[in-house]
Amino acid sequence: MARVSIGRSPVQRLRIIENNLVVLVVATGLLGLAWPSMGIALSGAVTPLLALLMLAVSLTFDAATLRRMLRQPRLQALATFLVYGPMSLLGVLVAGAVFGSGPLWLGMILVGTLPTDVSSPLLVWIARGNVALATVFNAVNTALAPVLVPALFLLYTGVDLEVPVAGLVGELAVTVLLPTLLGVAIRTWQPGRVAAVEPLLSATGSVTYLALLLAVIGPNASRIIAAPRDVLVVAGAALLLNAGGYLIAWVSGPLVPAAGDRIAMLFTVSKKEFSIAAFIVLASGLAPEVALPAVVYAVVQMLTSPAVAHTLARRR
Repeated sequence: MARVSIGRSPVQRLRIIENNLVVLVVATGLLGLAWPSMGIALSGAVTPLLALLMLAVSLTFDAATLRRMLRQPRLQALATFLVYGPMSLLGVLVAGAVFGSGPLWLGMILVGTLPTDVSSPLLVWIARGNVALATVFNAVNTALAPVLVPALFLLYTGVDLEVPVAGLVGELAVTVLLPTLLGVAIRTWQPGRVAAVEPLLSATGSVTYLALLLAVIGPNASRIIAAPRDVLVVAGAALLLNAGGYLIAWVSGPLVPAAGDRIAMLFTVSKKEFSIAAFIVLASGLAPEVALPAVVYAVVQMLTSPAVAHTLARRR
């Protein structure tokens, strides 16, 4: 009997971007180093790129799902504790072990105190985890950042950060809160139509992720190329912190019964929002070198996260 082959639609074919994200991330990183001007041009668009990423992810679940996630305060409390507790302490340990003191020491401690990266729900989506829960984790932890980040940084370093709270809150509202509410509202209003184009949403999120990587590497390409040894040391420290984040989330697994929720916790704990670090360093008048660990950590997590997400997706 002849086997009938049913071709995929053009929208379904867009899954190729998500399925090859690891390779595309490596290629994009090399492209950013070879042609920094592309990343420099995108660096001014980080806020709208983050907002677009959140919108694409938030279109994957409706208001009813969001309400169910909001009724899990125990998991939210655990996520917040892991992000601002063990991860910040690990940042202090890594900074002390690798740098001892100085601007890079301050920078690595700052990375440890940062909230969850805005792109974490996208990686949870790729890993077939609970995207709605990851989005709630992200929103709450980010909302606490203007208070907790400077308080923890002062506790660990004795340096009082000058954080323009109103400006930071406004930035977070534009990049996280408003796109999330808009995406959930559209999905609730037109669930069937949005579900039909989910591969397009995945492709949009993945392409935005790559654009953000370019925006991180481009403005810092000359520094990376000029001092590769120093950058490698910072990258090693960032990799230790990133791997520690995966380990902390994995150890908390028995407290999170559902597999999809554990995936949400994994990327919530391990990923850090680099753009807040640059905002704080500039506003506080700190040395530019303080921002370097956040930049390098952003690149490291953008390389490791897709690989981890695809591995988890294959297992599920």
